Amino acid sequence: QVQLVESGGGLVQPGGSLRLSCAASGSIFNIYAMGWYRQAPGKQRELVAAITNGGSTNYADSVKGRFTISRDNAKNTVYLQMNSLKPEDTAVYYCNRMDRGTPSGSWGQGTQVTVSS
Repeated sequence: QVQLVESGGGLVQPGGSLRLSCAASGSIFNIYAMGWYRQAPGKQRELVAAITNGGSTNYADSVKGRFTISRDNAKNTVYLQMNSLKPEDTAVYYCNRMDRGTPSGSWGQGTQVTVSS
């Protein structure tokens, strides 16, 4: 079973930046598509960015041009670079493997991102 640990969240002012990391255990990390999800209080969890095992990426409209997803298979790690952060980006951010567009692994603790002045 793949275990995922998210880190890098924190409190940042509007317009600021954060880089989230998702460290995965297991020897077959490189075969999975991976996604970053977020969930704000009172809202449904949503996919914000995805990357295939071949490096193709997709983004939710709300984060296009501001967020960048990347992966380093040698380090078993997926990253989410978040720039020009807005208060509406405030949420707990999770990573997960994706199978046919659906999260298919167990959920970790996530990492809290708070954007506030």
